[in-house]
Amino acid sequence: MEIILVGPQGCGKGTQAKILSEKLNIPHISVGDLFRNLKGSLKEEITKTINQGKMISDDLTIKIVRQRLKEPDAQNGFILDGFPRNLNQVELLKKNTEINKVIEITISDEEAIKRISGRLSCPDCKENYNELTSPKPQIPNICDKCQTKLIKRADDTEEAIKLRLEIYHNETEPILKFYKDKLIKINGEQEIEKITEDINNELKEDEE
Repeated sequence: MEIILVGPQGCGKGTQAKILSEKLNIPHISVGDLFRNLKGSLKEEITKTINQGKMISDDLTIKIVRQRLKEPDAQNGFILDGFPRNLNQVELLKKNTEINKVIEITISDEEAIKRISGRLSCPDCKENYNELTSPKPQIPNICDKCQTKLIKRADDTEEAIKLRLEIYHNETEPILKFYKDKLIKINGEQEIEKITEDINNELKEDEE
């Protein structure tokens, strides 16, 4: 099963991708994580671009994604989170794989800004939290798992969030028309468990 998760920043793609990854036993490939885990001068260039709320070039993105898709754990399927972001990337992806399903998780811009502005992450174990929505840390600003002080991502400023949302609407939403025959639409303004249930039910219906 080769799946793309699509939705504006803050819609919960990462959370649902991890849950789905465990259920289907295929890797969750977050393009944002691939960028953040790069080394050297390339990492510095990409980090600067991300922190400004801008997007990485299509050629560089597909090069990094293509390398990840060649790894052994992705040979039986994968869940792409954060890619493709535009129609050009869709065309580049077509040359490498055949997508089975596209899951769109929808939320309003207002909800996206609220969620992202409250995001926190652990610099050590990489666990994610939110000071305004679920999951909240049991102790404010402290990781539940390793007790490290939580931080905000440098690209989670309101100015950068609004720019990313504008780019999403202008560049990413058009890919949904391309994948219309494979598209599953999910309301993201629900509890995490209900979103997971809706995704599982839709996938079951398509298998039957």
